[in-house]
Amino acid sequence: MGTAIHRIEIPVIMEVGSDRLANVGSYIERAGIAKVVVLFGEGIRELFGEKIISSIKDRPALTLLDTYDFDDITIENLIPHAFSMPSKADAVIGVGGGKVLDTAKYIAFLNNLPFISIPTSTSNDGFSSSGCSLIINGKRTSVHAAMPFGIIVDLDVIKNAPLKFIYSGLGDIVSKITAVFDWYFEEQHNVSKVDDFAAMLAKKSVNSIVRMPYTQITEQFFLKEMVDSLTMSGIAMEIAGNSAPASGSEHLISHALDKILDKPQLHGIQVGISTYLMSLVQQHRNERIEKFLGDTGFFDYVETLKLKAEDFEKAIDLAPSIKPNRYTYLHLEENRKKAKELLRSNEILKRILA
Repeated sequence: MGTAIHRIEIPVIMEVGSDRLANVGSYIERAGIAKVVVLFGEGIRELFGEKIISSIKDRPALTLLDTYDFDDITIENLIPHAFSMPSKADAVIGVGGGKVLDTAKYIAFLNNLPFISIPTSTSNDGFSSSGCSLIINGKRTSVHAAMPFGIIVDLDVIKNAPLKFIYSGLGDIVSKITAVFDWYFEEQHNVSKVDDFAAMLAKKSVNSIVRMPYTQITEQFFLKEMVDSLTMSGIAMEIAGNSAPASGSEHLISHALDKILDKPQLHGIQVGISTYLMSLVQQHRNERIEKFLGDTGFFDYVETLKLKAEDFEKAIDLAPSIKPNRYTYLHLEENRKKAKELLRSNEILKRILA
């Protein structure tokens, strides 16, 4: 019996460091791309547009076909945009936060073009994954696209983004601990099969940062480690062919909160809180997660947000219905009960949730 070979895409351009925006043109040219379109997120052109545009125009072998300020993730607005792209384009570049990266990624995918991801904040692993979050029929929906052909991260930009984006990135990266544990749990119950290499990569991605010495979370080495970890998480999902290595019960709580709350918090903030909660339910590496989220100031930041424990209770009950085909710890009623009890009894959760 022949086994199907699973081929994976990995980024060709991978540039993470200082002053990367001024060199965008040279990275693209070196990768053999000649004609590009650039999408900027809201307010991003004013901040970084000139630097990126001139770095492209300065390369004789590169042509900038067009630039857009467009980060609308509503599918019916995005589709006409996707099919009015210049036909000569070799690649689509997205610059900004999650919305424009999802927009550019999906437009590139529909046109069968390489996508180059230039995040200005790294609040989750979306900048490095093949998935995107679009609004379809008024609902936020996860849609598969393609892995970025290139990832260019300027650490000076990440460092100067509001601190909440860094906390969100840390919340998203630490979630791989509970997600992989859920994935093994699922395999034990014959619901899915763990890809060992994807699981290993997801574990490595988080272990490298939770064990890393640092003095403050805005320092260069620490931020580079965070970006590298989030990138490895994106590649782990690509290897698995699904989001299981990076997304388990903690993500289901966050998705449920998105439905319940009028103004949800950043994805990684909700995920980070839910990761700590689920690590206590799983009784798996909860001390490590507690120390990391405590030392980095994540818990102190969350305390200022005045989030409500009752919203998390509702989200816990709603969580299994978000992905009924999964079988995480939260798909068992006894674990949902345990999670809701912990919201009221755990000292840290009592402190950070009203």
